[in-house]
Amino acid sequence: MSMWWFQQGMCALPTALVLWTSATFIFAYITAVVLNHVDPLVPYISDTGTVAPERCVFGIMLDISSFLGIATIYVRYKQVQALVDHEEPTLHILNQVGLVLGWLSSFGMCVVANFQKTTLFSMHLVGAVLTFGIGALYILVQTLLSYRMQPRLHGKGIFWVRLVLGIWTFTSIISMFVSSVIMYSSLPGVDVEKKLHWIPGETGYTPHIVSTISEWSLAFSFISFFLTYIRDFQKITLRAEATLLSLHLHDTPHYDDLSHGERSPLLAGSM
Repeated sequence: MSMWWFQQGMCALPTALVLWTSATFIFAYITAVVLNHVDPLVPYISDTGTVAPERCVFGIMLDISSFLGIATIYVRYKQVQALVDHEEPTLHILNQVGLVLGWLSSFGMCVVANFQKTTLFSMHLVGAVLTFGIGALYILVQTLLSYRMQPRLHGKGIFWVRLVLGIWTFTSIISMFVSSVIMYSSLPGVDVEKKLHWIPGETGYTPHIVSTISEWSLAFSFISFFLTYIRDFQKITLRAEATLLSLHLHDTPHYDDLSHGERSPLLAGSM
């Protein structure tokens, strides 16, 4: 009996990560626009999850994305660990570095979800740097691994796809950083992080639009990278194996040997 593509191996994991995270951004955007909490023309992603009720759902959904990211990154780590020879320590080190960077990026997603920009901007900024800054380094490490693993473990095509996505991510980061600096410098004394509505033509509007477009571009370039794992994850499964260290769950060994029956003094009738 043939299986559907999403039933093969563990490819449902990165697929769920991409679809769920995309749905999080889109749902929060639609809700915030309908309730007139943000402008329809490309608001910051964080602005769409700032005001209740959308911030509540945004936080919950992004937390789930974070856990899906942790699981996906771990499976990728175990896959590379199993494929790479022990005689190649550089690849093992890169793989371990990738695991740490990926988990830090996923943790940053939790911080972004639970510390809104207008509530505690410093923590929100830390979360954003972890998510996208450290996340970009994770993409770089995985691209280097793909380069070193070709052509013995996979073809050149997947390396070039990951390289293009990595360039897209880093370009978006640079564009967002430069435009944000220009925007903040053109609005001295303005509490920009709490400004949710912008009027076309006002001071700082153009760099604001460039910055928001760059943020959306960065977000989708980042999550699109995990689409490249789908084919790889079709070739791996993981299983949990229980190893019993004792035949009972008592703090003291009442059962020395199951074949001899109950040894508990209380149940045996003695005090």
